[in-house]
Amino acid sequence: MKQITKGVYFIQGQDEMIPDSHVYILGQPSSGDLSLIDGGLMGKGSYKVQSIQGLGIDLSHIKRVIMTHTHLDHIGCLPEIQKEIPHAELWVHTKEAEALEQGDDRCVYGMEMFKSMCQAQYGLKPDSFSFRVDKKLEGGESLEIGGMAWEVLYIPGHSPGSIGLYNRERKILIPGDVVYADYAIGRFDLHGASGAQHRDSLMTLAGLEVDILLPGHNRIVEDLPPDYILKTARQWEPFLA
Repeated sequence: MKQITKGVYFIQGQDEMIPDSHVYILGQPSSGDLSLIDGGLMGKGSYKVQSIQGLGIDLSHIKRVIMTHTHLDHIGCLPEIQKEIPHAELWVHTKEAEALEQGDDRCVYGMEMFKSMCQAQYGLKPDSFSFRVDKKLEGGESLEIGGMAWEVLYIPGHSPGSIGLYNRERKILIPGDVVYADYAIGRFDLHGASGAQHRDSLMTLAGLEVDILLPGHNRIVEDLPPDYILKTARQWEPFLA
């Protein structure tokens, strides 16, 4: 866990057989208005909560959990986090928020075979991923939270409701699993995914000035080359028809 820059903290995922997403905390600590970005895999809730406390952050200051998307490796331990931080609101893009509220977990698991495996391995119940969502995002919102300004970007393709968060002043991008370091991108073959939408989302991100890339997995990049996302998009374009 580390401070990336003032008001942006990084808690690294702990990968096992299934990846565990990174978590980011946004906001000036003195504001008492902090946001947790994503959760992680089942069983990782205690690690994430303890890491937050290890940063010297009071759990009462975590006011919301914002999901970049609701795949299992990002939302799996949300019930554990909610148990420790029950007051925190849940913010999700509308396209995935409505599914969560209806108990539709197809986006969570991505495919039926994976669902069966995870339910057997982790003892997950059919209603494990039914949540009340406090705020449904659409993309295009400007969030003034924790003394910082973040833009919500709707960037579908990896999932139907994928969002990114962008701080224009410091050129910080949190893209979820849409783009990673090392010219990698997220899968586009799961439930609700679309290669064509993923391509368009990459091109949207390529139009931003980004110095710090904070993806959902793998390494973070704190000095991103100016044309990195565009080169990544061009590299993957033949596969994203």
